[in-house]
Amino acid sequence: MFNLDALTRNNIKTLAPYSSARDEFSGEAKVFLDANENSLGSPLMKWYNRYPDPHQVKLKQAIAKVKSAQTNQIFLGNGSDECIDLLYRCFCEPGKDNVIICPPTYGMYEVSANINNVEVRKAPLLDDFQLDLVHLESLADANTKLIWICSPNNPTGNSLNRTDIETVLNNFNGLVVVDEAYINFSRQRSWVGELAEYPNLVVLQTFSKAWGLAGLRLGMSFASDAIIEIMDRVKPPYNINQVTQELALQALEEVGQVNDMIRLIVDMRNALAEVLVQIPGVEKVYESDANFLLVKIREAKKVYEYLLTKGIVVRDRSNVKLCDDCLRITIGTEQENTLLVDALGSLY
Repeated sequence: MFNLDALTRNNIKTLAPYSSARDEFSGEAKVFLDANENSLGSPLMKWYNRYPDPHQVKLKQAIAKVKSAQTNQIFLGNGSDECIDLLYRCFCEPGKDNVIICPPTYGMYEVSANINNVEVRKAPLLDDFQLDLVHLESLADANTKLIWICSPNNPTGNSLNRTDIETVLNNFNGLVVVDEAYINFSRQRSWVGELAEYPNLVVLQTFSKAWGLAGLRLGMSFASDAIIEIMDRVKPPYNINQVTQELALQALEEVGQVNDMIRLIVDMRNALAEVLVQIPGVEKVYESDANFLLVKIREAKKVYEYLLTKGIVVRDRSNVKLCDDCLRITIGTEQENTLLVDALGSLY
């Protein structure tokens, strides 16, 4: 049975979170002399001299409407990377616990584990880029606290079978983290709607991809209110700055525009895949539910270097397990996609 209290690190259970000036006061006031801010303003705009809302209440309310979630099910991080790091810090005892990742996958799961001195166990995906459930089960033990599942996956671009993820959720007593950074480009249903069904589920999403706000660094975690409360306890008091909160709120008012961009990117992704597969040297273009394509191409390293001479940067993934001779190509603008195709065409 899933037991969040048993999963949480003992020092976190008794941790008294930092109480900021804004935590100790709620309501309206005319004069703020509590937080040692510069009351004269700033060289930029006067209101940036004040600390931001440490709980991001208005932003969470807006996100909750768009994502059909409750505000107490939302944690906001300085990028998804902060969310990843906090899950280690809250639930993994350094030098004792372990986590499972399923390579090829997003590299920060392993990097953050190493930073936090947490053992990483690997259950590589099968040749079709799906979960190896038998291997996953064989790796898990009493000290396995997290299983990381990226769907749609990076760098392969495919969505993982929903029934396989359900199997993991139903049979693992630790936290199952489903990273949905690319979910907006997929027809798959988000796992956010399943939070009530699975108390051990954590879903990661981001403003960096479909929302086009990578420069703001704003990640989202969705989980039970009990899990969110623990993450809130550990986070820095003002981890989401005022500018990010304001601009994200503005972006959330433009859902229609974002949906239009998503449709255009998906159309360009499909069109680019059809063109690339016809280029000599391209052996396979993998199906994608993301805003990129994984392309198997002869002598990928040489092709990568050649594209650099043309001023085109893609991602060489040829050293990654199961991605031999593969390049990961982000969907660009129509002009950028055309330049890429022309460059490859001139090579062959």
